[in-house]
Amino acid sequence: MRVGLLAYGAIGHEHNRAVQATDGLELTAVCDVDPDRVAAARELAPDAVAFSDATAMIESGLIDVVIVSTPPNSHYSWARAALEHGIHVVLEKPMALTTDECDELLEIAENKALTLVVYQNRRFDPDFVTLRRLIAEGTIGDVFHYDSFVGGYSRPCDFWHSDSEVSGGAIFDWGSHYIDQILDIFDVPVVHVSGVNHKRVWTHVTNADHATVTITFADGSQAVFTHSDLAAARRPKFHVFGTAGAIVGEWDPAGEPAVADLPARLFLYSTDGARSAVPLDDVVPFTFHRELAQHLASGVPMQVSARQSRDVVAVMEAAEESARDLGRPVVPASVS
Repeated sequence: MRVGLLAYGAIGHEHNRAVQATDGLELTAVCDVDPDRVAAARELAPDAVAFSDATAMIESGLIDVVIVSTPPNSHYSWARAALEHGIHVVLEKPMALTTDECDELLEIAENKALTLVVYQNRRFDPDFVTLRRLIAEGTIGDVFHYDSFVGGYSRPCDFWHSDSEVSGGAIFDWGSHYIDQILDIFDVPVVHVSGVNHKRVWTHVTNADHATVTITFADGSQAVFTHSDLAAARRPKFHVFGTAGAIVGEWDPAGEPAVADLPARLFLYSTDGARSAVPLDDVVPFTFHRELAQHLASGVPMQVSARQSRDVVAVMEAAEESARDLGRPVVPASVS
């Protein structure tokens, strides 16, 4: 399959490396308004055709798949344009900024028998893969409460990530990763969602300084996600309670200042309080892209589906609605 990269920053480079390492995928085109970024892409793929106009690349006939790494507020428009030209689409997170946009993209892809999928790369982080396996094996019994956290006390960046009109807000930014993980753990319908946003310190950006999302499931279990730029003391990345134990994911201090870039150190707690370290599972690099190639070639199902990523957006959209009403619970749009 001939692949085109739409926008080439750090994540575009990650996709480029993955394509080079994946049988069945070939990078044939790259598009960015910055010629230096295009040149960087072609260092790995010298035969890729360079574009500065995304529409021209989509209409070129040179690609079968486009990987869209533009800012979130443009995901919907570029995905729709590509699907309407008969091109398979891989989107960066989030899928779009509204559930309605996601549903429209799903309908177009289904009608045209095209693949639409979101690069939920945090599904393949070694700490989360290990955590999910421990839970699936019943190591801590039935999970009824799940906390996840990312952040610290630091000045947010000035880039689009911190502009709510572009990113969708603090809940959408990191929530696209962490809420996807939550919905992957809990195979139970969502009953309602509540959210709270605090804007208290960082006035140079429009994202919330501190955001919390609480998801309540049909069996009464709950999951909480917090993203904070006001956390002088970090909470654990994962804090999971089960009926027969607990799992805690502690941030690796070697990761300072970019602590979120390293996997957490996992510890298993038994009911008597004993604690033991858990070695992280090995994860094959570029698993998502390998699954993508297999799916495109022969229809093999991928671990990540577009419907799952759509449900993540529905939960985040409900959380933002709740936050505007001081945390009043909101029922998201048909999340299974």
